[in-house]
Amino acid sequence: MNKTSEQYDTVIIKCKTIFLNKNTDYGTSWRIMRISSIIDQIYIKANRIRTIEDNGNMKVNEGIEPEFMGIINYCIMGLIQLELVEHKELNLEINAVEILYDKYVLQTKTLMEEKNHDYGEVWRDMLVTTFTDMLLMRIQRMKQILENRGNTIDSEGIDSNLMDMINYSIFALIKLAPGN
Repeated sequence: MNKTSEQYDTVIIKCKTIFLNKNTDYGTSWRIMRISSIIDQIYIKANRIRTIEDNGNMKVNEGIEPEFMGIINYCIMGLIQLELVEHKELNLEINAVEILYDKYVLQTKTLMEEKNHDYGEVWRDMLVTTFTDMLLMRIQRMKQILENRGNTIDSEGIDSNLMDMINYSIFALIKLAPGN
């Protein structure tokens, strides 16, 4: 489990650096997006990953790793947007963004550690393509939840799906790393 925690942190450091750099470059322009638009951005990235996996090649010279990192960061944007739904100010200070980023990483990592304990790190035996399919399934679930106006009868909400998608993407990146 300690190895997983260290690998998790390594992935997050890379993702957080990209996230904060882009927020420095663009500000928090993403704050204008509705949760449905963020879900669609995640869909675009997950669908590209699947297309590359299915075709075995790509024309844009960016592999699937940056797409998984983008999914992680869009999921965190989504979690922040869900929290700040009533907060209409689009511009957030970079230190406030970092605090929110860290908050959701901590919650998501805690969830991973709890599930990993119960499931015995079964994800290590899974294929990266399975994580891609699970991402696409979660996207469809969230779109259905949105169609149901956010109401669920016996299911997790959008926030839980976003956290699971962060963990699936981190698992995929760990598996794709050299030596794994």
